Amino acid sequence: MDKLKKVLSGQDAEDRGGLSEVFEASSLSWGTRIKGFIACFAVGILCSLLGTLLLWVPRKGLHLFAVFYTFGNIASIGSTIFLMGPVKQLKRMFEPTRLIATIVVLLCFALTLCSAFWWHNKGLALIFCILQSLALTWYSLSFIPYARDAVKKCFAVCLA
Repeated sequence: MDKLKKVLSGQDAEDRGGLSEVFEASSLSWGTRIKGFIACFAVGILCSLLGTLLLWVPRKGLHLFAVFYTFGNIASIGSTIFLMGPVKQLKRMFEPTRLIATIVVLLCFALTLCSAFWWHNKGLALIFCILQSLALTWYSLSFIPYARDAVKKCFAVCLA
């Protein structure tokens, strides 16, 4: 039991892998980082839902929707910074396995805001928000081993 406590608290000098790296990533305690992750993720979900509700407000609804929905998704992605630290998060975002997904997500963020503020096209903003959700899902699946392969096979079976 003592060995488990040492490993989980990052005091085990023999194992310098996975969990100990997470503990060294920040000066915050593990509990504080979990609370920060949950709070930031909850704010992200709340902003996305609020943005969806604000879409139907006359005149300014499109602008509010684009801002809140995009900010909510950025907050949701940003919540993982509490778990692994900002530098490690950025490195992992731009690893070859998730590079395309990251670029598509960031591009969808920008295009959603452009379609709302410059092009004033509600339909295009909705399309980019849908693409945002799909790109974020694909990006998130890249952190789960073999999840992308499972989704690809599932769609192949369903479409065949």
